Amino acid sequence: MNDNTQDDKVLQQIEREVRMREGASKLLAACSQRDQALEASKSLLTCNARILALLSQLQRTRKAQILERVGCRPSENLVPCTGKLALSDLRIPLMWKDSEYFKNKGELHRCAVFCLLQCGTEIHDTDLVMVDRTLTDICFEDTIIFNKVDPEFQLRVELYSSCAAQDFFPGVLAPKRMSFLGGSLGCSSGKKIRAAFESAAVWGSVSGGAAIRNGRVSLPLSLDQSALGPKYNLLAHMTLSIEHVQEGFKTHDLKLSATEDSPFWLPLFGNMCCRLVAQPLCMIQPVICGQLKVKLEEDLDYWENFYGVLRRQTLLCYHSQEDLESEDKLLLVIPIRKDTHIRVSERDPVHGHNICIGIQLQGEDVTYIVSTHSPEETQRWNKALQQHVYNLSQWKQSCDDIMKIEAPSSRKANTLKQGSLYHEIVTPSCPRRGLVVPDLSLEIRTLLSSYYKESYE
Repeated sequence: MNDNTQDDKVLQQIEREVRMREGASKLLAACSQRDQALEASKSLLTCNARILALLSQLQRTRKAQILERVGCRPSENLVPCTGKLALSDLRIPLMWKDSEYFKNKGELHRCAVFCLLQCGTEIHDTDLVMVDRTLTDICFEDTIIFNKVDPEFQLRVELYSSCAAQDFFPGVLAPKRMSFLGGSLGCSSGKKIRAAFESAAVWGSVSGGAAIRNGRVSLPLSLDQSALGPKYNLLAHMTLSIEHVQEGFKTHDLKLSATEDSPFWLPLFGNMCCRLVAQPLCMIQPVICGQLKVKLEEDLDYWENFYGVLRRQTLLCYHSQEDLESEDKLLLVIPIRKDTHIRVSERDPVHGHNICIGIQLQGEDVTYIVSTHSPEETQRWNKALQQHVYNLSQWKQSCDDIMKIEAPSSRKANTLKQGSLYHEIVTPSCPRRGLVVPDLSLEIRTLLSSYYKESYE
């Protein structure tokens, strides 16, 4: 992918999120119910987070392009393969006072909460959960999947909260705000984005009023349309990395970002429990296959031809390619692990350069010598083996075995069909007394319909 194509792709994503933010703002202005306003405000916050992440990516890309033009080429070192990351069964325990939970005294403190999860430029949000003293845990049933993640990932989990009391909804639901829905959805948003970032390749800055602090891009306040409706505030956060990946559930410490006197406060226990699993590409697909010669006797020049397949933590050797479907026809298994040593030996007068695979088996050093039928094939196998061992070492415990990732349930899509912001505001099923939502423009209908279709297919 050339530089212009990569830039255009990011710009298109930014344009789409800008339009979605404009649509969410207009929906927020049209909300006549608290639950609708909470969902719209949540969508607005998520769009803003995605825009910031994409702007940061655009800045990094432009900076890398400049470095390459002036001769600072990227390192030729090995780059680990990407993988799939999944977070599920997120639980956050609460610690209510005895008088509140057991004796049911005091005002019923109720908040709307959700989690925002960011890994690179990929950002997802959970369903909205209403929390009061009747709950002992905040439970998010979502399975959040991130694609094309590298082993040095930083997965930031942020817990947002908004007081659900009617008093904290500033005049939102006034009929006059319906007039905001009359116009179209900012058809010039793409032009604005492109013009604002024409000179984004300049070191350390992004034009158009955006500011860069600590390596992150912040939008100017004039672009923030979240002044309407309920406000979400960061309640707690934490960052997960490769060290936190494991097959079962694990408890992690949260960093609190609010105090008890905040209206959106919830008595967090200070921990969160979840299941974080990873599937590196090197573990779920064959790496390389082809004809090999393997030296079977240490002292004798005895070689045998095999059809080899490098998969997961083994080099599987069959008599022929047709035997791959039958496990009982597997003739030789050469372990390939994180600590395996791969090197090319000195040229042999008969077999040319050989690949030496050194491993430890039961405390003893064992070396397998492998060759191919041409120097080009030997080079190809050596490169693939070196890369594979490097992938295994970088993904660490994620390569001990294949971790299972559950497919996201369709529960969220079903919920949207029953009572989503789109279906309740854009296409109300029945007329309401008093305040009536006017018919929206065709552009808003088309935009929202395509948005929900893309998000939940």
